[in-house]
Amino acid sequence: MNKMQLLSRRGFIIAAGSTATVLAGRSAFAQGRLQVNPTDFQPIPIAIPNFVAGSPSDGEVGAGVTQVITNNLKRSGLFNPIDQAAYLERISNIDVAPQFQSWKQINAQALVTGRMTRQPDGRLKAEFRLWDVVSGQQLTGQQYFTSPEYWRRIAHIISDQIYQRLTGETGYFDSRVVFVDESGPKERRVKKLAIMDQDGANVRYLTRGSDLVLTPRFSPNSQEITYMEFGQGDPKVYLYNIETGQREIVGNFPGMTFAPRFSPDGQRVIMSLQQGGNSNLFVMDLRSRSTTRLTDTPAIDTSPSYSPDGTRICFESDRGGKPQIYVMAASGGPAQRISFAKDDTSASYSTPVWSPRGDYIAFTRQGGGQFSIGIIKPDGSGERLLTSGFHNEGPTFAPNGRVVMFFRDPGGNGGPSLFSVDISGRNEQKVPTPGYASDPAWSPLLSSTSGQ
Repeated sequence: MNKMQLLSRRGFIIAAGSTATVLAGRSAFAQGRLQVNPTDFQPIPIAIPNFVAGSPSDGEVGAGVTQVITNNLKRSGLFNPIDQAAYLERISNIDVAPQFQSWKQINAQALVTGRMTRQPDGRLKAEFRLWDVVSGQQLTGQQYFTSPEYWRRIAHIISDQIYQRLTGETGYFDSRVVFVDESGPKERRVKKLAIMDQDGANVRYLTRGSDLVLTPRFSPNSQEITYMEFGQGDPKVYLYNIETGQREIVGNFPGMTFAPRFSPDGQRVIMSLQQGGNSNLFVMDLRSRSTTRLTDTPAIDTSPSYSPDGTRICFESDRGGKPQIYVMAASGGPAQRISFAKDDTSASYSTPVWSPRGDYIAFTRQGGGQFSIGIIKPDGSGERLLTSGFHNEGPTFAPNGRVVMFFRDPGGNGGPSLFSVDISGRNEQKVPTPGYASDPAWSPLLSSTSGQ
């Protein structure tokens, strides 16, 4: 186990080394991306026995890691974890090849084996192996060292490794979501900025709820958030450092400020500033604090979002009479409308956000008494509605661009909740939160932004 690699974040250190020995032969799993058909896709049957414990005291952690991996893969909609009660073989030593015939009998296509061992210095050593049951190949294997309190993150990283090897796509489990936590009666709703792991665990509150907070968005390095706060006087745009808890004002602009969002390099914040009856797009350089105006129209231009390469932006504008999605160069200039609802000419579009892999723009579409979450290609082709309901809003992409999270408010005396749906329109699921929740924003993959 050589080629040791260090990943550090929040005092969290992993040492990872490959244990993979890919045997000769043909794998049952393609190297390309998994093709998901919304009508007849069948999730991959996968077996995930409890991780073997190096000592009795590690058994609980091993079972916890196994459960988190199982839940992650199941919630993705691409995997069907097999009930452990059906297992015919008990894994007691992950260094010995499994009895593949026993796993074939329960129709498993993939098998995960793992071990958790406490080290003399108190750290946890986590090991796993991923097997192709049909061919008898070990597809990949890794080992990690970490402090015991970070066992959940180890489980997310292992989940990403499994997801990537079996689907050909980068995973998204080692990531976080920032959102607006809402509590109290509807007429006096308290809104706090909160952050959690993508599966709803480890919720932490970033603000106290004394002032109204809106539209939190992650920096590409995922250690900073930009958001709006309505307190005394004009609304302010803040930068908040998740690691240190420090915050600073980006700017205190006259009039209303909307929808701040980072550029892909993290050096600029783009936003909408209201001046009189209209609003235009501005970008601020965070180093010089200089502001550049990007649009100058009598319309309402808002909700700007950069393409992953930073060369273009999409935004919402009513310059054509009703809110629609437009795309233009990041430096400004002519804008092209891309949203044209062929089935409903009265439909309006809002809250556009560019996918991290650049292939789609997600949006909220309103028409016919429905609020839909959908995706469209940047050239305006391939529009697909993923889900519709009474009030769906605010899409945000998972870091791999495969899943969209949004919030839904059923109306009445209740409050909003977070949901996720695959970009194929499959597998809509409610995301667990402590109470009401709105305005989610997904972080980049944490392991891709940690210091090397």
